[in-house]
Amino acid sequence: MLKKLFQVFRPPQTPATPDPDAELALGALLVRVAQSDRDYQLEEISLIDRILARLYQHNAIEAAKVRAACEKLHAAAPETDTFGKLIRETTGLEERLAALDALWEVVLADEREHPGEIRIVEDARKAMGLSRNDSDKARKRAQDKLLAVPDTAAASAIATDDTTPQEPQS
Repeated sequence: MLKKLFQVFRPPQTPATPDPDAELALGALLVRVAQSDRDYQLEEISLIDRILARLYQHNAIEAAKVRAACEKLHAAAPETDTFGKLIRETTGLEERLAALDALWEVVLADEREHPGEIRIVEDARKAMGLSRNDSDKARKRAQDKLLAVPDTAAASAIATDDTTPQEPQS
């Protein structure tokens, strides 16, 4: 009886957050960017899942589970530069550039750049040891990726277009 009474006055225990590695740190940064405008959209959630699947070879279910863990990690609120430093210390330059590309993809996903999103990307960029030029190039790659919507009809027309004269068929 006394035990139950004391439990009422104790603060509830929060579920333990996983120890972050580079993947979870990037995922938490992606979630942080997506939630920074206080409008965490399904499109952004799906994009984060696709990015995690692409970068870490997950299937859709595994990527969603990782994102869920990243949401918890983000909620625990380590500073953005903490995540960026973890990525810098545990990955090579190519992986850090891919992380920066992914952050820009999420920023540009809703076709609006919010100051809070830009600030997070800048803080992460600095913590990952990347230059402003790296960020500009990553932003451009992310824009190009968003503009490259495959149009199968146009692609097949281009693929079959031959500028050399055709011989008439008999």
